Amino acid sequence: MLNLIINHLRCLPQEYLVMAIGALPVSELRGAIPLGLYLGMPLYVAFFWAFLGNVIFIAPALFLLEPVSVYLRRFKIWSSFFDWVFERTKRNSLKVMRYESLGLFILVAIPLPMTGAWTGVIAATLFKIKFRYAFISIVLGVIAAGIIVSSLCALGLISWKAVRG
Repeated sequence: MLNLIINHLRCLPQEYLVMAIGALPVSELRGAIPLGLYLGMPLYVAFFWAFLGNVIFIAPALFLLEPVSVYLRRFKIWSSFFDWVFERTKRNSLKVMRYESLGLFILVAIPLPMTGAWTGVIAATLFKIKFRYAFISIVLGVIAAGIIVSSLCALGLISWKAVRG
């Protein structure tokens, strides 16, 4: 799937391509940093663009997820989709429910599938965490995840070929 998206975005400058991959819920930093390195960027440049892509949507999503989901739930297909997403997030977010902001940070900081900024936004919305606490926790979690992914890339434990499958 990432290859298909990248093929459609090949016309963009490399920095914007890394930023776009960083913004996608399927890849976030886990995919964007290795992609930047694969494209020949220095690690700090790949980190910057991946981080920017991963955090640029957080504030709007924190404000808009609840009202948009309430509106779209009037339609059966969207109702089923949001039920699935919210239930899946609840199961993966027990730490968030118990520790709120700290749990949200931990959820976002662990660079595994079904964790990250997008899941953090959903969890913050579900558990009614105040915007300022949610935003700070998610951004700090993205920074921590970026440091972990960058370290693993620098050690040669993660590469773009491994990420794209």
